[in-house]
Amino acid sequence: MNGILALWKPKGMTSHDCVFKARKILQTKKIGHTGTLDPDVEGVLPLCIGQATKIVPYLTDTSKTYVAEVSLGTATETEDKSGAVIEEKPVTEPIPLQAIESVLQQFTGEIEQVPPMYSAIKVAGRKLYEYARKGQEVERPIRKVTIHEIVLDKASVSENGSVFRFTVSCSKGTYVRTLCVDIGKALGYPAHMSSLERIQAGAFRTQDTVTFAKMEEAMEAGSMEQLLQPITKAVDFMPLIEADAVIEQKVRYGQRLKRPAEADLYRVQKGDQLLGIYETHPAYPHLLKPKRVFVSGKAGGTDAND
Repeated sequence: MNGILALWKPKGMTSHDCVFKARKILQTKKIGHTGTLDPDVEGVLPLCIGQATKIVPYLTDTSKTYVAEVSLGTATETEDKSGAVIEEKPVTEPIPLQAIESVLQQFTGEIEQVPPMYSAIKVAGRKLYEYARKGQEVERPIRKVTIHEIVLDKASVSENGSVFRFTVSCSKGTYVRTLCVDIGKALGYPAHMSSLERIQAGAFRTQDTVTFAKMEEAMEAGSMEQLLQPITKAVDFMPLIEADAVIEQKVRYGQRLKRPAEADLYRVQKGDQLLGIYETHPAYPHLLKPKRVFVSGKAGGTDAND
């Protein structure tokens, strides 16, 4: 079984929980997820199965789209609704819709974020949440992320403007919790993220997803293959090298290819079959070297690190 299963992750489960349950349902250990979602978050979680596990890093690096809800007036230690309240300032005057839209637009493009203490970012070899659980505050590294687009859901804005939702498309590594807190600060209030859904991860969107119940039904009916998305869909953002017989043979044996243009990463396909992923050779920039190979001169696929 090889392919990508776009799971709709339910609330109350970690991403690891989802992988564990999927392994039991599909009766296979070779499953990997493509980006952690907190237990309180639901949404699109692509699961890579079989040969597709080789492309996990590339799916993790793709942009994501979320629908987030901001609640102004209270800040929490975790920056979401699960944490203890650490600051309060009631919203006593209505916040104009135009003010909210104006502030949101200030966060488009490349921005800087200080990751929350309750996160898995490592400082001095330890995860931030490990410090946080011991009540220790440490200096956190500033990270640069990119907000491609942020749009206010006008219909969601509460009467006084203290609660609203927005849709955000962002780069890998963006903490939407922190974005909500920073938006609140720009509006003059403590804030936290009160809900979050991921509606897109790379090429996979809400409409592509299946639930655990659907997976179980498909396994019982013997139709699981019909739910799998092709591996090629996950890497279609990479420039394509169409393989003829000569290129196919080179890929099968993990040989280098000529670099056709300035891009650093390429997918090599023969028709609809993904043969490999190639990257610029560090010593010979006019050449590409194999990073992942899905076919080989022998049986099965190989990882290439030469």
